[in-house]
Amino acid sequence: MSGKTQLEFYCTRWGSEHIPWETFIPLVKSCGYDGIEYGIARDTSHEELDKVWNLAVTRGLKIIPHHYDTVTPEFSKHQEQFEAWFELVSPYDAEKINAQTGRDIFDFTANEKLIRFTEHYWQSKNINVVHETHRQRSLFTAHVANNYLQTIPSLRLTLDISHWVCVAESFLADQQEAVNLAIQRTDHIHARVGFPEGPQVNDPRAPEWAHALNMHLNWWRAVARRMTSEGGVLTITPEFGPAPYMPCLPYSGTPCADQWEINLYMMNLWRDQL
Repeated sequence: MSGKTQLEFYCTRWGSEHIPWETFIPLVKSCGYDGIEYGIARDTSHEELDKVWNLAVTRGLKIIPHHYDTVTPEFSKHQEQFEAWFELVSPYDAEKINAQTGRDIFDFTANEKLIRFTEHYWQSKNINVVHETHRQRSLFTAHVANNYLQTIPSLRLTLDISHWVCVAESFLADQQEAVNLAIQRTDHIHARVGFPEGPQVNDPRAPEWAHALNMHLNWWRAVARRMTSEGGVLTITPEFGPAPYMPCLPYSGTPCADQWEINLYMMNLWRDQL
């Protein structure tokens, strides 16, 4: 591509919850990340949030709050919890907010209410809210997400296309129109490699996963090209997950690969190839 895409890399907190923040944040900085993507549970205290933000600011790290734990199947309660989470994080500076929004069991009208709420939040706080293409959520598959994207022009995405590959049991060759529209509306990427039978290969460095890796690289390059043309900054969170999301060996339960090392590999791969 012509020009160089401006990239910022965020380290996921997922899988490192056992590491104290006082140790984790300097480690993230030393590894060359620009910030942290922080999955914040609904019951997190302001005391905890204050500590995390203060530590991050001291180290010059940005934060992307990540909403993930509103799963209640009764919509009115779900909506109440979803909106309360945004109120919880509203006092804190954020690069943007990543939301796993709604449920696949809700109809379009219900999920749209949640998306529209984030529009008003975005406008009032001047913080971009991006909605993750995630299983179980409103944008759980390409053809369903396509309907939301066409109906809601302001909808912006966290593209974790590994989920769509898994749900469709394919590399989406027959859904190119939906994928292309998603690429045009992506502001944040979760850099995980999926395959038709699962959302995460055991190790993207292994030669048997070259095709899956290249498919994802091609989608990510398309987002990067668009961002370059717009002069924007593309934020990326390498988000290979820990066991049991990481495949494990039978009987021992030993993870097949090291999550931390793989996510560092994904960041460096981006820097080398995109």
